[in-house]
Amino acid sequence: MEGDTRYRWAILALSGATATLAVAAPSMAMPVLFSEIAEDLQLTLVQVGAVWGMVSFAGLFAGLAGGLIGDRFGTKRTLAVACLLIGAFGALRGFASSLLMLAMTVFLTGLLSATIPMNLHKVCAVWFQKDRLGMANAVISGGMALGFMIGSLISATFLSPWLGGWRNVLFVYGGIAILLAIPWALTRVSSHEIRHTNGAHPSATFLRSFVHVAKQRDVWIFGIALFGVGGAVQGLLGYLPLYLRTIQWLPAQADAALAGFHTVSLIAVLPLALLTSRLGSRLKMLIAAALLTACGIGLLSVADGLIIWVAVLLVGSVRDGFMAVYMTSMIEIPSIGAAYTGTALGLAMTVSRIGTMISPPLGNSLAVYGPRMPFLLWAGMALIGFLALIVLQRPRIRAHA
Repeated sequence: MEGDTRYRWAILALSGATATLAVAAPSMAMPVLFSEIAEDLQLTLVQVGAVWGMVSFAGLFAGLAGGLIGDRFGTKRTLAVACLLIGAFGALRGFASSLLMLAMTVFLTGLLSATIPMNLHKVCAVWFQKDRLGMANAVISGGMALGFMIGSLISATFLSPWLGGWRNVLFVYGGIAILLAIPWALTRVSSHEIRHTNGAHPSATFLRSFVHVAKQRDVWIFGIALFGVGGAVQGLLGYLPLYLRTIQWLPAQADAALAGFHTVSLIAVLPLALLTSRLGSRLKMLIAAALLTACGIGLLSVADGLIIWVAVLLVGSVRDGFMAVYMTSMIEIPSIGAAYTGTALGLAMTVSRIGTMISPPLGNSLAVYGPRMPFLLWAGMALIGFLALIVLQRPRIRAHA
């Protein structure tokens, strides 16, 4: 037990690095590289939105499966294989020579990017208990925020010129993810995971795990909440750099706005998670964050100049804090716990992926009526998430002080 206590911090550091370098940075490189990719492959704005939405489309197939696999076979094997595959598929994006090939390779990458985060949060569930769970989940969300910041800040303005184009940027990110498979393959399994992972029990089946989780009302409501909030943010992040270029911002300024979004998210994620744990009301924080997301995105539909920065930073300030608290709240559903964490997160993420899949192309298509129109759709989606969270009964979600 004492060895587990020391070892868990190394596991948490590896989990944060995986979130940063295998998932978030390669993913957020795409929006800032879209101008270069679109010019090279002759893509329209709607086609760009459709490609961005392929990540979420893939999540419909892989999200639930990834959670079930993690619960059945454990995080060590699941994450080692997932890092290897996401690196290979991510690098394949660099070989795309047409819309179809780009969409297919982005889809393949999305299969794994939907699998890894929920298993990283399962790592938190089996290595960290009670009062440290919120902090551990915040590290994973902070790692995502750091990766989003790095990917948006350096991929187009620094890495692409230095490496010789967008293709080589994707090759480098793919190689880094493959290397991360090695430490995961060498890690040892937590004693908690041995006891609680369904794979330790021969009688456990994928179907039994799914049926148990599918009966939980709160899991579905959480999924609807993330359908709205996650879909709104996904559409915003894919469109924002293109929109800012459309209104004559310099490319470096447009990328800096997206990087600023992720920077403020990174700064705020741990304080928000720790404060929420101390105050003992995760649900209220989620409701407030969903409302701020709707207001910030709605403000972009009328904002100019400095107010654009205010709106972007407002949404960014709660983005990853929302996700950290969201993940912790789901794990703390009494009927879920460590044994069913992956399956529950997978089911909720599958519901949410519908929103993140349709949001980019649907929102981008509204740009024909004016470049600000997509923001109205995404603000409305965030309000759906806000209303879903209102429906949740507070006694069902109890934070550990």
